[in-house]
Amino acid sequence: MAPVRVAAVQLAASEDVEANLAACLRLIDEAAAQGAQLIVAPEFCNHLSYYADRAHAHRIATRPGDPFLTAVAERARKHRAYVKINVTHAHPDGRTGGTNFMFGPDGAVLGQCDKQTLMGAENDHLDPAGEVGPVLDTPLGRLGMYACMEGVINEVARGLALRGAQVLLNSLNSFATDEASLHIPVRAAENKVWVVAANKVGPLLPEEHLPRLSAALGVPAEWLHGAGESQIVAPDGTVVAKGPRTGEAVVIADIDPSLADDKRRPDGTDIFAARRPELYAPIAAPPHGRRHGSGAATLPVAVVRGDTATVVRETARAAAAGARLIVTTETDPTLLAAALDGTSAHAVTATPTGPILVDANGEVARQPVLHPLDHDDLARTVAHSPETPVSSPQSTQDRPREGGVCVVQLPWGRLAMVAGADSIFPEVFRLAALADADVVAVPFEAAEQWELSLGLPERAAENRLNVVAVAPLDQDSAVFALSPDFTLWTAWQGPFTGRISHPVVTTVPAGQVSGRADVAPAQAANRQVSRQTDLVDGRPWRLVQALTER
Repeated sequence: MAPVRVAAVQLAASEDVEANLAACLRLIDEAAAQGAQLIVAPEFCNHLSYYADRAHAHRIATRPGDPFLTAVAERARKHRAYVKINVTHAHPDGRTGGTNFMFGPDGAVLGQCDKQTLMGAENDHLDPAGEVGPVLDTPLGRLGMYACMEGVINEVARGLALRGAQVLLNSLNSFATDEASLHIPVRAAENKVWVVAANKVGPLLPEEHLPRLSAALGVPAEWLHGAGESQIVAPDGTVVAKGPRTGEAVVIADIDPSLADDKRRPDGTDIFAARRPELYAPIAAPPHGRRHGSGAATLPVAVVRGDTATVVRETARAAAAGARLIVTTETDPTLLAAALDGTSAHAVTATPTGPILVDANGEVARQPVLHPLDHDDLARTVAHSPETPVSSPQSTQDRPREGGVCVVQLPWGRLAMVAGADSIFPEVFRLAALADADVVAVPFEAAEQWELSLGLPERAAENRLNVVAVAPLDQDSAVFALSPDFTLWTAWQGPFTGRISHPVVTTVPAGQVSGRADVAPAQAANRQVSRQTDLVDGRPWRLVQALTER
């Protein structure tokens, strides 16, 4: 396939619909002048995402064939370009959606879809999608569309990629700086697809109301501006082009969509073929809320790696110093249990068949590998029914299982374990969150750079999970702790930096045998990123068939 020139345009919008249209057309013209064949605009291009009530949102929304959409269609035809735009749209059946439109080079609407997951006050004014968006097969490649909050969790982008999309087009209306640093690029890397993401700049709310709304949200007024940094991301998670933090911009890159057809890791594993949809049924079940209480406010944890003698010695030191959970590279569980003697600590270690949890008395529970990386592993894995807990006979711990994920109730909260082979699958961590895990222990070995820099922090962020990840000594390890600064309508304890869901990261650099940090089990119970927007229960559970069916 010949290279395709794509553009993400970032712009400011106001309550002046005509001015907003003029900005859209101006940026489309600039992108086309630079040779862009595919142009992506931000979310809610027609009007600020701010309405007096639901009737107001419907009244100012676009309509089929109206001047706003007609002008965009004519620009697509004029430049013989594909143009993706997102607007507040009034459907003929009376619904009001946050709607993506794709206009083809002849000006016709090639496809449209509404936003599946709404953010905060959008729930008061808009209707969520009742069906998944299309994958559009075009001469430029297979294209999928989504918007903003849909990219803060994994299901929508994952579903588009599983249905064959090579290039995902994300329109954003966000002041969160962790969109650019985490949520946008991870959707490319975890699915091995291209992502073209266009964000807003300028105030996202009426300027005259910013002081009042700033106080209500607990966010300084100067931060309630679009975060910019529109970007184009390659299938390995590399950002190949990025816009500035402020100001209008056209972000351009030449891409090869066919690169997204190769889903293999360096070890040859096809990450889509290795999925096990039969395990993911809980993701498609109706939300039931959290069924278990909050864990401890603080939990001291440690990661330990090296040869057996080093791991045993450092585990004993960490436990004696107060660490209550220690995650290690592969070590004899019996020796680890002995190292915990006289303490109330627990340790998780890797084994060829999956992680094992021990305390000073011996084995407590174990988690089998769910996603084999070769055919021999597949036979062994399927032979273990995921419906049957695998644990030592003497264990009396509570071990509810959802989709093959074992969650253990410990004095400080609920622990899940994820095998290294499973750590690249977002579905596994979603299952852990659905089983009310507070902390996830991950002994793993990264095959690609994105797995630690993007994958594991996103698993913490999108599920509200504390993650303790240990890698071999020649790789970085890290602890990803949840911050209490999360829910947007509560007061922030520290200065607001624009990072909303990104976890607090403690890196243990390659060559360092151990590291310690504190995580926050209690924070896992708070999944409300904004009013009426729950990261776990707000998943589009009715529309995840692509994830749960082979």
